[in-house]
Amino acid sequence: MAGSIPGLVFSAALVLAGSVRPVLAQNQGEDAVRHVTLQQAVTWNAHDARAYAALFTEDCDVVNVVGWWWKGRAELERKLAAAFSYVFKDSKLTIEDVQVRFVAPDIALAHARWSMVGAHTPPGMPEPRAGIQTLVLTRHGGAWLITGFQNTASVPERPFPTGP
Repeated sequence: MAGSIPGLVFSAALVLAGSVRPVLAQNQGEDAVRHVTLQQAVTWNAHDARAYAALFTEDCDVVNVVGWWWKGRAELERKLAAAFSYVFKDSKLTIEDVQVRFVAPDIALAHARWSMVGAHTPPGMPEPRAGIQTLVLTRHGGAWLITGFQNTASVPERPFPTGP
């Protein structure tokens, strides 16, 4: 019986090691997804449309804060470069409260709260001040890239009216 205790300890260590490895891998995946999400602010604040677009897959779908749907990295880069020439040339983006959930080993769903100052929007277009992004990221050769992106302006939540 005494000879089997080291075997039990070894077996328990193997079981624990096997159960910890996926958790560690998921945490590393969460950190990588969070990093890509946060890099949006770094590249945005440098007003570098190419670097910002490089965070996305070639065939990405991007719905921006005013509801314009851009298809593909090339269109995203082109439209954002135009926006950085005036509308967003003085803007500063802050990304905060990034939450990550894996829907498959190579697919992550992230939500991020953001705030912005310094945009010069034309009349009739709301100034982006705060919102929530929904991002779908996929892993390609070990790197996470944004493949789906929905940006929504937000206001503080309050109860729905109960009548007229």
